[in-house]
Amino acid sequence: MTFSDKSKERTRFGKFALVGIAGGVIDFTIFNLLATLLGINSIVASVISFSLAVVNNFILNRAWTFPESRNRHVIKQLIQFAIVSVIGLAIRTPLFAWLEKQLIPLAAKVVPDLFTPTFIGHNISLGIAILVIMLWNFVANRYWTFNTVSSKLSEDPK
Repeated sequence: MTFSDKSKERTRFGKFALVGIAGGVIDFTIFNLLATLLGINSIVASVISFSLAVVNNFILNRAWTFPESRNRHVIKQLIQFAIVSVIGLAIRTPLFAWLEKQLIPLAAKVVPDLFTPTFIGHNISLGIAILVIMLWNFVANRYWTFNTVSSKLSEDPK
């Protein structure tokens, strides 16, 4: 891989991360609406918020991060993206559950009364889980879902 190829991949990862930030905003917002305001179980709320963020991320990644991949069938890519995401969810859910059990009691000891320890523990757990899964999602989607996209700056016409 040449320097320009690596630069293209870094740019693509940057776009993927920006899409991930947008998905993270959706994830955090929906999670907090469900868990904090509506009292839905945090694990259930996490799965729902994750699922909505995945739909957003697929649309934005296909359109902006990997626009060259739009010549592939959208349903096939959506299924691949969904499989990668379900594996990510399978990693995220136990990680989130374990982290919140560790962080809620810690937050109860060190966080001022501005936010509840549960709110702090949930959101820090969710943030860590999102970062871990973002790396998994990029690698898996880059080399499976969007594998037809070249890392070269210009492709040979064939």
